[in-house]
Amino acid sequence: MSTNVDGDVSGEQVDWAGLRAAAREVMAGAYVPYSHYPVGAAALTEDGRVVAGCNVENASYGLTLCAECGLVSALHATGGGRLVAFTCCDGQGALLMPCGRCRQLLWEHGGPRLLVDTPRGVLRMTEVLPDAFGPDHLIDYRTRPEPGAEPGAEPGTGTGSETEGEMP
Repeated sequence: MSTNVDGDVSGEQVDWAGLRAAAREVMAGAYVPYSHYPVGAAALTEDGRVVAGCNVENASYGLTLCAECGLVSALHATGGGRLVAFTCCDGQGALLMPCGRCRQLLWEHGGPRLLVDTPRGVLRMTEVLPDAFGPDHLIDYRTRPEPGAEPGAEPGTGTGSETEGEMP
């Protein structure tokens, strides 16, 4: 797998048929006694590994794990890294769009450049989850001065004139 200067992988460099096959293969292990709706997901990592996951249902529906959750667990269990291409399919092999929660998971582990195989074609993650909330928002928040703080005040200290342990 090769990348361009920006670290991007183009859709032509991805073996989409191979990823779809990996998603269908892992889907066979889905635990779906309630919905009978198996889902498999597979992704290519920046170092060329393929990671995959399937959905695992629970009688308490809110505890059900989507296939993307299993995929992210597999990513970290096999060395971590970033996702560069992703696909997801149902029991008949039809492409699926990830749900909202899973789009957020994919953003966290693939970022804006992640290529997502969708029923509309291959899209960048920025098209699948526009205006996404991500780790940069937390960094920006923690380093931003409080409203009304004096210039140069440390974040979270108000005016910068209080001493430790004293109330303003």
